[in-house]
Amino acid sequence: MLQALRTKLHGWPSIVILGICVFAISFFGIESYFASRTDTYVAMVGKHEISQRDFQDRINEARRDAMARMGDQFDAAEFEKPETKRQILDQLINEQLLRQTNDTLGLKVSSTELRDRIATQQAFQVNGQFDPATYRAILAAQNMTPAMFENSQRASLEPSLLPRAIIASTIVTDADMDRYLGLLYQRRDLRWFAVPRPTLTDTDVTDAQLDAFYKEHQADFMNPEQVSVKYIEVNGADLKIDAQPSEDELKKRYEEQKQRFVQPEQRLVSHILVNVPKNATPDQQKAALAKAEKIASEATTDNFAKLAEQDSDDLGSKRSGGDLGWLEKGVTNAAFDSALFALQKGQISKPVLSDEGYHVLWLRDVRSGDAKPFAEVRDQIAKDYLSTERDRQYNELAGKLTDQTYQNPSTLDPAAQALNLPVKTTELFSRKGGQGITADPKLVQAAFSDDVLLQGNNSGLIDLGSDHAVVVRMDKHVPAAARPLAEVRDQVRQKILAERTAAEEQKRADALLARLQKGEDMQAVAASSGATVQVVADAVRMQQGVAPEVLQQAFLLPHPAAGKAQFARVALQDGNYALVGVDKVQDGDLSKISAEQRSTLRDQMGQAYGILATQAYIDSLKAKTEIKIAADRM
Repeated sequence: MLQALRTKLHGWPSIVILGICVFAISFFGIESYFASRTDTYVAMVGKHEISQRDFQDRINEARRDAMARMGDQFDAAEFEKPETKRQILDQLINEQLLRQTNDTLGLKVSSTELRDRIATQQAFQVNGQFDPATYRAILAAQNMTPAMFENSQRASLEPSLLPRAIIASTIVTDADMDRYLGLLYQRRDLRWFAVPRPTLTDTDVTDAQLDAFYKEHQADFMNPEQVSVKYIEVNGADLKIDAQPSEDELKKRYEEQKQRFVQPEQRLVSHILVNVPKNATPDQQKAALAKAEKIASEATTDNFAKLAEQDSDDLGSKRSGGDLGWLEKGVTNAAFDSALFALQKGQISKPVLSDEGYHVLWLRDVRSGDAKPFAEVRDQIAKDYLSTERDRQYNELAGKLTDQTYQNPSTLDPAAQALNLPVKTTELFSRKGGQGITADPKLVQAAFSDDVLLQGNNSGLIDLGSDHAVVVRMDKHVPAAARPLAEVRDQVRQKILAERTAAEEQKRADALLARLQKGEDMQAVAASSGATVQVVADAVRMQQGVAPEVLQQAFLLPHPAAGKAQFARVALQDGNYALVGVDKVQDGDLSKISAEQRSTLRDQMGQAYGILATQAYIDSLKAKTEIKIAADRM
């Protein structure tokens, strides 16, 4: 048949028909292909997409940090607010802009910085020192290679490169310091007194007033929305591992994982770094090489530490005589590695070029790599076997739970029967969480999600950490509802009286302030209200014994003219009011500020100015970069 078509369409008719087909494909096939494409990004920064996965991972990270920091005060609902989500997205956008700028400027995380970052992480230390075996074991347990981990650490350091460079280049002049210190240590003579709370005379509250206040402030008298959920739980800690590995199985694992128990050859090394600037000129490179060669020619095992303290540009090691500790292959860059492992014990190298500059190396000692015998690590392998088996069983059970609850989205019963797991029920809890597993923000978020709360479906598998997961479905839903007036009558009355008292107290404080501003004596004005004036001479911003609100307002008041004090009313934290007056202002005495204090404050000012300059730079990058935000996907 195809041959017949070819025969019939030979010549110009075939060309016409082929053209029609191409035309049809162009307008229907290809157009349909492009029309079906669906964007999924949360933001586009230039040509780079910030995916929903990236965004959700950052939200989860911020939520975990907040939980660890705030404890019982943590509010999961905070991370559902649009403004919180936008702040997190803005942070991701800023980081991407900085990464793109790094590529343009050629900024990279140095090997030394990466090494120091990893070496200072406590998880990888034994007795306060970086331990390579611990490092490899922890990464292996997380199914990560050192290269994978180092790439992730490098990526996390990249957004800070430019801000640190800007902060480091910030200049704070002596004149800036004098102005700042003059303000910081400014002294003020002040007087103040707390206005006594007035006795309320109008304490009658009618039913009509109660009803009107209740209706106007009904949101203050609500029972929060609550739910309880049914759930099936998979907990690795509850799994019983009956199988015990045989000796043959343990020996087989030992052979398969022998590399875990091998301590690779390590070398104790010190170095002297001669920095080569980024984009260095040929003359600068020659000068750096000449300096490094001179150091190498002068260096001996006796004076190496002294030369490092004197000449090394590596601030992290120069104070310790250039000591880099025990290193193994792969920790540093290829050129450094090659030179280090070509040295004999006690030798000092010629200059070695890396992306940081020229290194002069001194190999102080060598530890040969040795494999631990099977007998020494047998118990560890057996323990790992049980842990691996527990993980396998947990993952298998969690996977089956996911499948069963997905296939039967409107009930947990089939999954419970198939897996022989009980269906449990929680107590009622609100969007702020409850006790036990309902304190976990991921569970709270799932319980109040549209899919579970409104659609009545099972949730997905909720990972509670440490081989612990649940699937939930709605049990009871109690909508938010106003408490009846009869139940909150006393509270409403107290709020009405409190508002009357506050209004009366403010009116009284304003009247006393007006008398002070007209020139009446402060002692007399205070005495007329039953208060006592407190006098503080030479008060500073960190003055003890003065209410913080009073102190803050005192340093916001304008400088008083000679013999004419400045006055203000201050709202105190307890709801009362105070009146404060400033009689005299003097700049700080700079002669009393030590060089150490001055240096510390200069660093702080440099940091503050640098942060402002960084934000301004990021704002300029935003102005020059096309940024699209899909708010509906946040």
